[in-house]
Amino acid sequence: MKTARRDGRKRPLLVRIGKSLRPLFNGLIARGSLVPNTPLLESSLFPWVAALEKAAPLMQAEFRAIMAERGAVPPLRDLSPDHERIAPDTRWKSFFLYGYGIRVPENCARAPVTAQLVAGIPGLCSALFSVLEPGGEIPPHNGVTKGMLNAHLGLGVPKDRDNCWIRVADSTLHWDEGRMFVFDDTYRHTVQNNTDEVRGILFIQFERPARGLGRLMQRIFLGGVKRSAFVRDAQSNIERWNRIQAELEKV
Repeated sequence: MKTARRDGRKRPLLVRIGKSLRPLFNGLIARGSLVPNTPLLESSLFPWVAALEKAAPLMQAEFRAIMAERGAVPPLRDLSPDHERIAPDTRWKSFFLYGYGIRVPENCARAPVTAQLVAGIPGLCSALFSVLEPGGEIPPHNGVTKGMLNAHLGLGVPKDRDNCWIRVADSTLHWDEGRMFVFDDTYRHTVQNNTDEVRGILFIQFERPARGLGRLMQRIFLGGVKRSAFVRDAQSNIERWNRIQAELEKV
């Protein structure tokens, strides 16, 4: 098991310990889950999905305004070195509004409607505009914890949608503008954008509804991650990126 990143630094201790305990934690969380443990979940299980879909045109407008200055949207690997394996180049870019519950004020100010809408999601962990440039690929991988679920809302979908997809377990999904789907990223998944256009989505991670011991394990694990170097490093890098962009705007 690799414990070092490409920058030569060891992975945070919590990440290494959490990886070894993942099967135990995930098993307990799965048993306490209040929603199915299937790869894909019905959007109707989460009432807030309909509200976000209804407001999609407003979020699309904010997304397009940000994308008008695409160079100001940082590659994910520059923000989070621990994501280097699944962000092998700079074509996967991320504009964070919230990261593990931590608000990014500068970014929320640039997308105030989207920031306000996602703030009302129960158990919100992260919310960001996720951009995959033409030819971009996210290699097959598994998420860390069943304690979170992922949701994708299409904001900018290539016309050639058949060649822009995410595969979760045995299902291949395509994004539609203004529509959302929910999935469990602990199942093997991979993404490809084999088009000449940018794919843009609102990417949301939120706490899986759970009860009993599963809920307790979920809270312990996510609480530890929020206090880890994994999150602190990313938060510092986002702040540094925004400072640099602010200085460039003054030039």
